[in-house]
Amino acid sequence: EILPLKEDSSHSISKSKVQKKNYREEKKRATKELLSTITDPSVIVMADWLKIRGTLKSWTKLWCVLKPGVLLIYKTNKNGQWVGTVLLNACELIERPSKKDGFCFKLFHPLEQSIWAVKGPKGEAVGSITQPLPSSHLIFRAASESDGRCWMDALELALKCSSLLKRTMIREGKEETTQTAEHSHINFYSLLRAHNMQGFQFNDSDQFKDPDLYSDKSDRENEQEQEEWENEVMEKSEESDSDTSERQEDSYIDLDPNETLRETSYIEQSHEELGEAGEESQTETVSEENKSLIWTLLKQVRPGMDLSKVVLPTFILEPRSFLDKLSDYYYHADFLSAAAVEENAYNRMKKVVKWYISGFYKKPKGLKKPYNPIIGETFRCLWIHSKTNSKTFYIAEQVSHHPPVSAFYVSNRKDGFCLSGSILAKSKFYGNSLSAILDGEARLSFLNRGEDYVMNMPYAHCKGILYGTMTLELGGQVSIACEKTGYSAQLEFRLKPFLGSSDSVNQISGKIKLGKEVLATLEGHWDSEVFINDKKTGEMETFWNPTPELRQSRLIRCTVPPEEQSEFESERLWQHVTRAINNKDQTEATNEKFILEEVQRKAARERKAKCEEWTPALFEQDPATGEWHYRYADTRPWDPLNDLIQFEKDGFIQTKVRHRTPMVTGPKRKHKSDKPKSPESGCSSPEPDHQDSSGSESTKHNSRLRKKGTDLSEIQSAIESIRKTQEDINRSVNALRSRVASQSATESSFLTHRDVAIILFLIFLQVLLNFIFK
Repeated sequence: EILPLKEDSSHSISKSKVQKKNYREEKKRATKELLSTITDPSVIVMADWLKIRGTLKSWTKLWCVLKPGVLLIYKTNKNGQWVGTVLLNACELIERPSKKDGFCFKLFHPLEQSIWAVKGPKGEAVGSITQPLPSSHLIFRAASESDGRCWMDALELALKCSSLLKRTMIREGKEETTQTAEHSHINFYSLLRAHNMQGFQFNDSDQFKDPDLYSDKSDRENEQEQEEWENEVMEKSEESDSDTSERQEDSYIDLDPNETLRETSYIEQSHEELGEAGEESQTETVSEENKSLIWTLLKQVRPGMDLSKVVLPTFILEPRSFLDKLSDYYYHADFLSAAAVEENAYNRMKKVVKWYISGFYKKPKGLKKPYNPIIGETFRCLWIHSKTNSKTFYIAEQVSHHPPVSAFYVSNRKDGFCLSGSILAKSKFYGNSLSAILDGEARLSFLNRGEDYVMNMPYAHCKGILYGTMTLELGGQVSIACEKTGYSAQLEFRLKPFLGSSDSVNQISGKIKLGKEVLATLEGHWDSEVFINDKKTGEMETFWNPTPELRQSRLIRCTVPPEEQSEFESERLWQHVTRAINNKDQTEATNEKFILEEVQRKAARERKAKCEEWTPALFEQDPATGEWHYRYADTRPWDPLNDLIQFEKDGFIQTKVRHRTPMVTGPKRKHKSDKPKSPESGCSSPEPDHQDSSGSESTKHNSRLRKKGTDLSEIQSAIESIRKTQEDINRSVNALRSRVASQSATESSFLTHRDVAIILFLIFLQVLLNFIFK
């Protein structure tokens, strides 16, 4: 009975030895494959000088050699002084906006892991002594945009073309030609993870985790310790991989291409109200019964008062939510699709301005105000682009009630654009008029170009409340600016003058500029025809005109059927109020509206009693800037080789892909007055809140990253303080020296004892600070 147990035990031990032997051989094979590719001089994709930004935000010119799977960096073009080797399989590539000349792009690890190999092409352990470079990313600057584009294309080729990686091994007969290129990628990536999961820091020899470097132990002891360390690292990497895959399953759908998607069902919008152009479409004739309601309301308010907490009568309400109202700007989203592929920056700006103006002519007849959304209310819809076979998705949520803030996100990755922003709705009463101010801005991003267009909104002005005809107009200054290209546009929505005619209603004027130079001017009416005058050619032409033919050709909007909406989606939430307004039953509409508002007040009181804060479902607030961002935003450029289709499910816009890859979002924007609180990170992976172990590990990892970022920011602040002190000392020394030189012979003896002592002391301080700074 004991003998079979011994046989089983010996069998398991021999099996374990075979597995370890295969593991070591496979690791050696991958290492030889990598080194062969690096050392073979015939396998070079591209080589040239590039400037690389260091950890101290200064630039170093280095010689970069691109090979399949790796990027070798040298101090000179003789390839003699090796600086470092970047393993490209773990990297993402993205264009980076820059204010300076040249063209910037960024290689980075989406999970903030090291991108460096621990050894050089000749087995070097430590690279050339040069400016410290970041561990998880590199920022490059090419001399011109054409050179930068060539480098980005070459890097994309090196990232994807895995078959070149096996060229040397096949030629030398060290590889089986039957193995696939994908298998080579897997082995190469395993080698990468085995060397980089311990947080290797470039140019810091103490951080090398190779136990063979400085060990005096025997080879056998080293081999045992190496195996134990590698097993531990692989276990950690497997845990990390599982955690990452769990998070990525919330961001990507990796299904069979023929499998049916589980997405939200949309139907074409059945009916919409569209007013005509001109003043008549924006005036409201108030009945005697409703005038008495207005007088009752006005007794409660005072000039200059904010009306956000005042309950308005239902007869002036448009039967839809403000979240729905904000979607009017995307019936011509095809203008943005055309702008994204436009090569000329000036023409791109013109297309963006044309799209912006196209969002105003869609208005209801009369003076109507949409519902104030309740907190937690959401709205979603999409538009179908028949020409590009794509969809533009729109998601909005009321993230705050006091003050009332509406956040929104628009995405069409296939056509290369997304837009996000938030609006704080405020209203002011002036006696016979009131203004609805939309405070906030939107950011339009072209994903393939790294360009952001920041814009704000005009205000709505209602006059004739006490006497005269109630009329709604748009007014105010609007700015559309792209910091990267330098192009901007200023638009002015003009209110009708007191003695103006009907032709002076809904006027708009503006100009398109490059820096301070005006390139073109705009003039016309925002709900009808707008003309553009090119300053260089002097020609004037129609820039925008919402003709009946254009209105018929606009994109078709699709919405979610009410029966499939959640209870907090706008159409379902306000359905009883909407039905009463459409039936012209103001009493029923007021009652239903009161019920909704009372439920909201009750929930707010309960949260206050429990000291709880409302947490939005789809958006999150940046604590540093106070801005709202969509939780699941994906700003990667569309990859036709990997991305199949973009779709939406339960408010989550996602992409069906052939192979799962890390999702990339744009960097959180900072106000100009804010100082950076963390090291620069071009992109980050969104991690929705999960109540599991992987989520807690992710939180710990993020807290460690934040702590490192805080430490680095403190060091940078100290360096800046030292620099300023040095400058002050230099100024003081120069001032004292000039004073001594300017004194007469009789005065110089009096000043010498005092001023020379001060000069010597300041020089001593200067030397000390220079030593500390270095």
